[in-house]
Amino acid sequence: MENSRTQLIAGNWKMNTSRVEAIQLASQVIASSDASETANCLVIVPSIHIADVEGLSKHSHVILGAQNAHWEESGAYTGELSIKMLKDYGVKYLLVGHSERREMFGDSDQNVAKKFLSAIKNDIKPILCIGETLEQRENGQTLEVLFAQCKAVVELAGIESFANACVAYEPIWAIGTGKTATPEQAQETHKALRNWFAEQNEEIANNLQFLYGGSMNGSNAQELLSQPDIDGGLIGGASLKAEEFLNIYSLAG
Repeated sequence: MENSRTQLIAGNWKMNTSRVEAIQLASQVIASSDASETANCLVIVPSIHIADVEGLSKHSHVILGAQNAHWEESGAYTGELSIKMLKDYGVKYLLVGHSERREMFGDSDQNVAKKFLSAIKNDIKPILCIGETLEQRENGQTLEVLFAQCKAVVELAGIESFANACVAYEPIWAIGTGKTATPEQAQETHKALRNWFAEQNEEIANNLQFLYGGSMNGSNAQELLSQPDIDGGLIGGASLKAEEFLNIYSLAG
């Protein structure tokens, strides 16, 4: 089947940038790139910068995303933001299940699924992040781990919800470790994931965007993005450098 999926280049700024730096970076990304028929440009910014970046991106081709939110709409959850609140600020995408959230903050498969479902209900596209550790990979558990992470969300939100979602594969063992996944390894895993979703619903699987989140940068992006089941990238460090991020965006599609 011919691939009609657009590519998504998503820059996850993580806990970086001052207010001035965020405005400068967003302004550079917006001013130095153009809309594309085959790729979308997304910046996923720290929550405190969302209002500033929304003001800049509102009438541009650059889409605004958030890094985390609570699944409840309101209540006694000190320090949290609801997905409904983010929607008021023009947020279109939400990361759920990022490896750093899972590892450092204890986001369980069940809580990730709740966030995913809440995003769907609020018409925000969740980007479901999944990934395995080096130990799990060396023990041959990669697909077992990834499928379990996906299954937890499908069981709560339903397979149909993935018509309005993306999946980002983050090989945790290839992030900041000096080890790298080859484009062939990344493609093999993405293909296995698409096949797993096809067992649930073939149409959903064929249209579902799978992003690669294993340290994509200006040097490896072209080869990764040329793989048939890699539909974009979830980009960390390289997204903080406007020129490198825009180079990746220009290669997409």
